[in-house]
This record gives sequence, structure tokens and C-alpha cells, in this order.
Amino acid sequence: MKIIAMIPARYEASRFPAKLMQPLGDKTVILTTYEATVATRLFSEVYVVTDSEIIATEIINNGGKAIMSKTPHECGSDRIAEAVADIACDIILNVQGDEPFTNRKSLENLLAVFKGTDSYKIDLASIRTPITNAEDINNPNCVKVVTGEDGFAKYFSRAPIPYNRTDDTDVLYYKHVGIYAFKKQAILDFKKLEMSPLETAEKIECLRFLENGRQIKMVISNETTFGIDTPEDLAKANEFLKHYSN
Repeated sequence: MKIIAMIPARYEASRFPAKLMQPLGDKTVILTTYEATVATRLFSEVYVVTDSEIIATEIINNGGKAIMSKTPHECGSDRIAEAVADIACDIILNVQGDEPFTNRKSLENLLAVFKGTDSYKIDLASIRTPITNAEDINNPNCVKVVTGEDGFAKYFSRAPIPYNRTDDTDVLYYKHVGIYAFKKQAILDFKKLEMSPLETAEKIECLRFLENGRQIKMVISNETTFGIDTPEDLAKANEFLKHYSN
């Protein structure tokens, strides 16, 4: 089974323009993400897929591999689908460029589902991690996911789901971490699907899969992650990096 990783990287971002080129420690966010993914040693190849000459140059000048997108794309999975069409592989891992603290253990557990007893059902696998902080639960930049008892996703939302109506029930909340593992045919099929109404409303690409009857397996991870969506997130990530590196 040939497994590759692709990191979609858009220069412009509505909430934090040029965030991937911001400094994280002594490197940029995108270079930190790329090198962390390579360091897991889980992939035959790792590529950054981008619409930006600036980002491509940053990766190539530091010994990495970058692919320039041929056309504009609404989401990272569409960008990857275009890039991977002519690359021989079985599984594609989509690591978000703004998720710099990629670790081997979480990715190993994610990729393992494609060798499990229900692998035939899985089009896409992703990661969820428990959240208990009320600020994160109510933060629209923190995407939440609910699953069935079998671990397959039921819904993703920027709203706090499930909604704890009575406040006297112990409710488990899970953050959706922006790392996806696709079977190659699944991501090629994804690109052919129109953006769905729920995806358009929530700006969460996984909803396109759910609305078209595809199965998304969610793997629990307790590893610390940081998605960088705002300057405040970047400040927290830099603070975390000081302790992460020691």
C-alpha cells in the first residue's frame, strides 16, 4: 500500500491573511508543518500543494517538494484531487497547512483504519480529540464532530454540538482535527461533487462527503494539536512550541 501526504496551502486566508508564512519559532508555519509531516517517516512522498509562488519557493528552498495548482479551488481537498490525479498511490493523507504539530502516533492510528475489519466501508478517515474548555466548545473556529457508537461521523459543525440543553448531563465534545486520509478514488470522486448546501453554510468540506452518503471514520487522539486561524492562535502556538521543543 503506497501512502503519500499532501499539504494544501493557500496564501490568502479571510481570517488571517498570509498566516502560513508567519513565523513559528525560527521557521514559517508551512515549513514547520511540512517538516513535521516528513519527520513521521510514514509516507513515500510529502508534497505541499499551493496556489502561491511564495509558499512554493519557501518549501523548495528548504529542500521540500511543492506542486503548483493549475486552477483556483474552494477547498484543500479539491486542490489535492487535481494534484494527485496522475500520481500512483493508494492512500492520500491531507494535512492542513495550519496544523503544524503533526505527530507520528496520531497518524499511525489514523492510517491503521484502512487495514481494519471495516476498511471496506471507509471512504475517508479523520481525527477527533476531546475538548472540555468552554471557550473552544463555543468557538466557531473550532470545528466539532459527533459520531455514532461505531466511530463514523454523523455531523460536523462550528456550533457546539451536541447541545447540552439541561446542563445536568455529562456531554462529551470532540474537536475535528484538520487531518484527513482518503482512498485515492474517494478524493477523485470528491472533486466531481458540487459543493453541498451544508458545506456552503458551515465552510466545512467534510459535509460534502456526508451529504453524498459517504462514510467518514473518526479516530480518537489525545495528542495536543493547534490549528492556526487567528493571530491569537499563532501566539499560543509559539508559546506551546517553547515547551514542545524542550
